[in-house]
Amino acid sequence: MTGIVARFTGLLCSGFLVAGPAAVAQERDWQTRVSELERSIPALMDSGDVTGLAIALVADGEVVWSRGFGTRNAATGEPVDEHTVFEAASLSKPVFARAVLQMVERGEVNLDKPLWEYLPYEDIAHDERYKRITARMVLSHTPGFPNWRPHGGKLTIDFEPGTKFSYSGEGFVYLQRVVEHLTGEPMDQFVARTVLQPLGMTRSSFIWEARFESNVAMPYRSDGSAGHKSKPRRANAAASLHTTAPDFARFMAAVVNGEGLGEQMIQAMLTPESEVDSGVTWGLGWGLQDTEDGRAFWHWGHNTGYRAYTVTYPERRLGVVMFTNSDNGMSIVQAILSRAVGGSHPGFAWLDYEAHDAPTRLVRKALERTIRGQGIAAGIDRYYQLKQESPADAFEESMLNTLGYSLLRTRLVEEAIAVFKLNVRMYPDAFNTYDSLGEAYMVHGDTLLAIENYEKSVKLNPENTNGIRMLERLRQEPEENKERP
Repeated sequence: MTGIVARFTGLLCSGFLVAGPAAVAQERDWQTRVSELERSIPALMDSGDVTGLAIALVADGEVVWSRGFGTRNAATGEPVDEHTVFEAASLSKPVFARAVLQMVERGEVNLDKPLWEYLPYEDIAHDERYKRITARMVLSHTPGFPNWRPHGGKLTIDFEPGTKFSYSGEGFVYLQRVVEHLTGEPMDQFVARTVLQPLGMTRSSFIWEARFESNVAMPYRSDGSAGHKSKPRRANAAASLHTTAPDFARFMAAVVNGEGLGEQMIQAMLTPESEVDSGVTWGLGWGLQDTEDGRAFWHWGHNTGYRAYTVTYPERRLGVVMFTNSDNGMSIVQAILSRAVGGSHPGFAWLDYEAHDAPTRLVRKALERTIRGQGIAAGIDRYYQLKQESPADAFEESMLNTLGYSLLRTRLVEEAIAVFKLNVRMYPDAFNTYDSLGEAYMVHGDTLLAIENYEKSVKLNPENTNGIRMLERLRQEPEENKERP
């Protein structure tokens, strides 16, 4: 045996699914896939209100196509092209994981040795259980950490390390410190030297580089307003990678082709370590999904103003990666996946993002247009009209909540309060409706009503930590600030 079949024989013996009839039916030539993507992506972006998108396709283990769509800067109209740099967000994690696994292969790190034996971690030293956390646990998201600690709060361990899956960026931060301690160099330099440069990822970095300035995608919120572009000076293994679609596609192809890692380590990387959901597990740095098309490795990215997604089928030697500079980016991912690689995607389904054509989104857009164009009274009338005309599942609790926050972000505070009050009427037993209304009153400067609604929220859900924290803050305000405006 030669090539990919030989490299992945061990994976098949370890439980990988062989591509089934559906995969065979979907194995069209990549030019056909590209033609369909080029035709459909602009319309999908328009439907999903996605500002810009870059995409690359891997076929037969090679990067065969990459292209940009839309604008990287809405203010100037500058277009996205294949060299446009995006924030990769959590797609940073598998790149860092590869660097760690190369260290494991060289005998510099043991996957099952407690990390504290390499480097004690003062951030969690108050909990002795941290001394059980290993690199394997971090890479498979089982160390017991939250995703991120509360702003200004302590890092905690929420369950016995190694016992279950809970997605965590904090674990990667700890492992990054261990790697920097062992290598004696900043993580961004180490990963550039061992992963980015060998794979030809020439427009990628874990810290901001001035050369990106001339062709970087600016971030945009769900309402189309511009966000703040961060330019990290300190690398974060979990979230700070800046890259392009073809660069990241080269990274995917390297996994498929077994470049830079031995067969045993690739097998370990793509073998389930923790259960996530039906058909979804986690390996070492990658999410895994098993369908009739075989096992695929996948990941997503979610930073403010940026969304990203990638999936690759090693046996089919086929994969796709896409980056967007819009909070709405995930709304069109499923539609693009169906055209790029076909099949079902339990990994993406588990993320539970709202689709561009979801009834909730269509109703919310119609309401927002009415409110912004005709005022809140017309918007509420439109709500009751649409309730008679639209599917019942378009009126979930989250629909009005999301609309309220969109209005709040653009300083339409009174309109946001009216929307949150409507949501309270529709869902009087839901704690989050009162929490959101409390926040709107707080922004409006009505401290007494903010306290009243946060109290209702916490009464309905005593574990609402946000409501508890807000009440503590509001009750400490001087009495004169609590008078109704």
